[in-house]
Parts: sequence; C-alpha cells; structure tokens
Amino acid sequence: MYTSRRRTHIVFSVILFSILLVLFFTKTNSPKTSNYLKIRRHLLAAKSTCEGTIYTNLCLSTLSSLPNLASKSMPQIISATVHQTAEAVVHSQSNFNGIRKNLPQFDSLEKIALDDCLELLDDTIYELDLSASELSPNWAPKNFHNIKTYLSAVITNQYTCLDGFNDTNGMVKVLIQDSLNLISQLVSNSLAMLNKIPHTTERDSKGIFSEYGEVTGGFPSWVSKKDRRLLQTSVNNIKVDLSVDKNGSGNYMTIGEAVGAAPYGTNQRFVIYIKEGVYLENVEVVREKRNLMFIGDGIGKTVVQGGRNVVDGWTNFRTATVAVTGEGFLARDITFENTAGPSKHQAVALQSGSDFSAFYRCSFEGYQDTLYVHSLRQFYRECDIYGTVDFIFGDAVVVFQNCNLYARMPNSNQKNIFTAQGRVDPNQNTGISIQNCNVTAASDLIPVKSSFQTYLGRPWKTYSRTVFMESFLDDLIDPAGWLEWSGDFALSTLYYREYNNRGPGANTSARVTWPGYKVINNSAEASQFTVESFIQGNEWLTSTAVPFYSGFT
Repeated sequence: MYTSRRRTHIVFSVILFSILLVLFFTKTNSPKTSNYLKIRRHLLAAKSTCEGTIYTNLCLSTLSSLPNLASKSMPQIISATVHQTAEAVVHSQSNFNGIRKNLPQFDSLEKIALDDCLELLDDTIYELDLSASELSPNWAPKNFHNIKTYLSAVITNQYTCLDGFNDTNGMVKVLIQDSLNLISQLVSNSLAMLNKIPHTTERDSKGIFSEYGEVTGGFPSWVSKKDRRLLQTSVNNIKVDLSVDKNGSGNYMTIGEAVGAAPYGTNQRFVIYIKEGVYLENVEVVREKRNLMFIGDGIGKTVVQGGRNVVDGWTNFRTATVAVTGEGFLARDITFENTAGPSKHQAVALQSGSDFSAFYRCSFEGYQDTLYVHSLRQFYRECDIYGTVDFIFGDAVVVFQNCNLYARMPNSNQKNIFTAQGRVDPNQNTGISIQNCNVTAASDLIPVKSSFQTYLGRPWKTYSRTVFMESFLDDLIDPAGWLEWSGDFALSTLYYREYNNRGPGANTSARVTWPGYKVINNSAEASQFTVESFIQGNEWLTSTAVPFYSGFT
C-alpha cells in the first residue's frame, strides 16, 4: 500500500541524510566539486528549516527531494510541502475508495465512517489549495493567519475521520490510520515552519493568538457592514432571496429544498427567510454553497429539529440537525435542536466547519455534544446553548460573546461538562474563547443541581485550549472547575485559563492544580483570546451585522 512505500522512502531518506551529514562533518580536503557544495548547502538548509518541527525525520525526508533547497524562501518550501501533502491525500482517497468497494462485509457504521473520511479528505484538498494560493507567488504577512487556520483545519479533518471508527471493531481504522497520521504530520511540520516566517502585523501586538482579529461595534471586522445590517435589521426591511414556509406560503416548504435552490459559489449574500414553524429535517449546507444566510422569526418560533444520534448507528459527524461547511454562513433568530435525549449520547444540533461563520440570537438545544464547532473561524453572539456532556466541542477558532450557556439535567450516572476542545497539535491556532457569557443551570437542572457535578471543560484532545473570561459562573460549577478526561491525559499539555469572571462559581481558590491550568492575572494574556486578537474579527465580522466588541467588556 501507499503508506508502506512512504514509510520505506522516509527510512531510506533519513539514512541517506545521516550518511551525508557524516561525510560533511568528516575532516577531508577542501571540496573541489560543485556537487559537494550543493549537497553541503542542501544539508544545512534542511537542518535549519526542520529545526523546531515535531516530526523532524519526516521533515528531512520531505525536503530531501526538493531541488535547490538552499535558494528557496520559507514560503516556497512550505508550499512544496503542502503540495506533497496534497499528493498523500489523493493517494489516501484512492485507497479509501478501494477499501470501501472491496470489503463489503463492513457494517453500516463503518461505511458511514468511510464516507465521512472521503468527504473530509475532499475538504482537506480544498484547504490545502487555499493554503498554497496564500503562500505563492505573492507572500504577504497578512496571509499568515489564513494559512495557519486552513492548515489547522486539515489536521482536524484527519482526527475527525479516525474518531468516526471509535464504536467499530477497529479493523478499518487500522487500515487507514497510517496514511491519515502521515497527512497530519506533514501539516504539523508546515505549521512549525510557518512560525519561522516574519509575519508581524498590527493585530499581532494584541497577543500571540491573533487569528480572530479586531472587533468593533460588537462584531469582528470580518463581518461586513452590509452583513451586520442583515443580522440586525427587521425581516420586513430585508431583501429576501427565497422564503420557506411549511404551510405553503413561501417559495418552498422545506429548508433543504431552499438550500438546494441557492446558487453555487456566489460571492453575494443569499438570504433564505425561514418562517415560523417546526421543520423536521436534517439540513446540509455544502462547501460549494457560499455566503448563505438563514433568517428565522425568533428563538422558539423558527425551529429546525432532528434526532440523529450515535446509538441509532450514526457517526457523530453525521448526527447534526444542521451541518454547514459553506464559507461565510450566517444565521439569526433560529432554534437548532437535536431531540435524541440524554440516553442516546452524542447527538449534534448544529455542526459548523464554515470559515467566517456567525450566529446571532440563535438557540442550540440538545444534550451530549449539542454544538459541534468543528473547524475554522466562527463567532456566536447573544445565543443560547443547552446541553449536558461536552456540549460545546470541536476544534474551531471560536469566540462566544454575551451568550447563555445552560447545563441541563443529565442521566443519573453523568456529569455536566460545558466544553471539550479538540486541539491535537501545539502549532494549531484553535481554541474556545467564552467572553461575557452567563454559565448557569437550565430550568430542569435547577431543582436538582446539587445532585450532579458540573465542570467548565475537559481535555478531549492532547492540546485542548479553552478560556472563560469576564463571564458569570453560577453556583453549579464544581469548585475544582475542570474535569480530567482519563487519568493524567493532557494535564500537562492543555491550556485552560480563567480571567476576571464573577459569580459564586468563579472562586478559583479550590481549582485544579494541573500544569496546564492557571488563572490569568493580567489583561495582556487575556487579550489574546478576544475577538480582536483571536479570530481576526475586524477583517470579516463587520460585514455580517452581528454586533461584537473587539476587546474586553
């Protein structure tokens, strides 16, 4: 298989590289051939370039076949690595298709998981292409944050693929995991090399996590003024492109039909007005459907409802009532609900892998895994999120502002955990930032909240990163604040922070003493997780009409 050939190539390249290093450092007469000088320059360039990468041997192997390495700029070297990664993805796609066709004995869950992987690999190719286009030929410092976001999402895709096989017999996972690990490791090296490029911009002075951008008027700047108006203006004053009414008074009776009728690849905002009613359907906004916007009649009035869950044979990636990957998706005044209940375990209400997506005055209602902030840059303002176990989870670069986070009553043997962040590589820019939110109990939990332990978060993946700041933490929060995932897993590598919170649950005197946790005592570190610094907000939220503030409240 491709992975075996690749491993053989890596071993051979590393051995060859080591021999060349020995020859280079052995005392000999002065070299007289140009080939020797070229090898010397190549070795030095490769050693310097790969310094600081996690998978150094793979890095050296990757660069061994790159001609004229010493004369190339870092963006050119990363671009070449990205292209090699894309080749690995294409080979993986071919292998996965072959596995699915030739092993019909797979059960339905394994087939669904393989389909997830093929879709995620397709997204991976797209994000690698975006990275390559930002890297060459006209590199500029402003491209840095986009590239880091795209490459971070690529790593997330590979782990999402593997997670789909967690409830299977593991046979298929064994067949595919080497090729997925190779893709992740190549991208990890690209992220490490990316950090070597000077990229200082004005927003970088706000903190090292400056991917989100500035916030003005209550929204990140990547929400344009036009989109802000759409998010805040009365429906009667908005030009609607299509309307949905389950009773027949609109252009369509289902949301799925309206999404299907929306144009592909448009750069113009396309507005779908969903009238009051409960819509029993699962909706997907695919990557090719860009700049769509859903407008409802209000929380609890316009409701999109589904009940898919992992107990009934779905992968978690397929349980979402609404799943969005089309860039620039906006939603306001809608309830997204998964009705599976606490006994059906993972069951997603909304899943977003949409870059520059924003949600305003929406409600996300479920139990375990309610809101899947899968990847890329996202913003939530004045939203309600209900759940029990890990109910805000994923690996996006995401900020929640002025939201209400409600823990519901779980099963008798369960604990409530508000967040489970999924960063798997220290060079990813991902994390969950919760700012000026209310963290409290839902009405069904209030009478019995002393019977259940409730925590701010737990580390789903090795480098899990979550920050609660300037928020009201109610008395349901356990004094320890945070919960282990399994033993001492990730306790030294996670990044959990609290800053300037208030309320009876904000007392940090009895918090966990993990190496990765601390209370932030200065605004400089906390500012890294504001909309201004974290999601490049001033570059895209100004267009959405979602209000936001760039710094602290």
